[in-house]
Amino acid sequence: MFKKIGPGVLVAAAFVGPGTIAMCTLAGARFGYALIWALVVSILATIVLQGMAGRIGVVTQSGLVDVMRQELKVPWIRKTVITVVLAAILIGNAAYEAGNIGGATLGLEQLVDQEWTKPYLPILIGFFIFLLLWFSSYKVLERIFVGLVGIMGASFVVCAIITKPSVAEIVKGMFVPRLPEGSLFTVIALVGTTVVPYNLFLHTSLVKEKWKSVNGIKEVKWDTIVSIALGGIVSLAILVTASAAPIADVNQVLDMAKGLEPLFGKMAVYFMSVGLLAAGVTSAITAPLAAAYVASSCFGWSGGMQDKRFKLTWTFVLFCGVISLSFDIKPIEVIQFAQVANGLLLPIMAMLLLWVVNKRSVMGQYQNTMLQNAFGLAIVLFSIFLGMKSILKVVGVF
Repeated sequence: MFKKIGPGVLVAAAFVGPGTIAMCTLAGARFGYALIWALVVSILATIVLQGMAGRIGVVTQSGLVDVMRQELKVPWIRKTVITVVLAAILIGNAAYEAGNIGGATLGLEQLVDQEWTKPYLPILIGFFIFLLLWFSSYKVLERIFVGLVGIMGASFVVCAIITKPSVAEIVKGMFVPRLPEGSLFTVIALVGTTVVPYNLFLHTSLVKEKWKSVNGIKEVKWDTIVSIALGGIVSLAILVTASAAPIADVNQVLDMAKGLEPLFGKMAVYFMSVGLLAAGVTSAITAPLAAAYVASSCFGWSGGMQDKRFKLTWTFVLFCGVISLSFDIKPIEVIQFAQVANGLLLPIMAMLLLWVVNKRSVMGQYQNTMLQNAFGLAIVLFSIFLGMKSILKVVGVF
């Protein structure tokens, strides 16, 4: 079974990072179980879109940017799309990296608990990630991620279980959509932090590292479904835990753990800290990796993960993340803004993905079925609906 686990684990680890933890914490603390439906919709949308991205990778044995570059025949359109994608992924992932390393730092601070070490922890984590990326192959990273995701999942699920949540209320939150006052931006952010556009590019590139022919298409499908569903269970556990935590305001993720401490003891803080550290490290690895894969496709580099230019790209993103932490900005505010922006960018990326996966010249017999297109179109319409509502709310019309 473990031999068949592949890029899906990395995708799950990428979206269950400090951003997801922060948004699920905010959703649970402020609105209880009311927004579980939004999380469920986000997970289903992720499975559908990542399934398409994985299929493109295994059928074409190319990255998503490579395929778009080949299929966009009008030069100015091709250059515009590639430039926008490259800029969005490089700049966006450099910004996310600060939140990823910041989340890992918050978790490690609680475990080390030595005041003099705090200024050095981001550098220590950054250096650890640098060594992993520099010396590891894809297969080594895959095994590391399986271990880290297992630790992260166990930590957060234990936290949820010890709060003794109401199963009836959880089921109601899943199947009865509600939009409490002031929850719109939280819903958009939940979608944005789960259905992450850069993961589409990452997944397409990683699939061809694992499976070298179209014979692996069935394994790609189940790897995606199982891995992302497990990631969804972790996200749900975080939201459920936050719903039970007696906290009035959330300025950082560990406020939830501190809220649980009077009820469940110091172990609640330790479990949350370990989970946050694992989530931060996994996302801090995938964000630079995704940026490097996109840059490699845009510029046609052929050396894979060992190409010096590939390594220079992820080093730049990682360096930006470590340096950004020197500014006095609340990480949760940056994370919130980034996830809302992600949610607004999603419809564009989803439409590009649907266009590619429906081209017979690219996919042959593996192009989308009518049912897959229906799901994909529903995701695009839903994300456009949320985006329009948020814009109208900002300008005061809605």
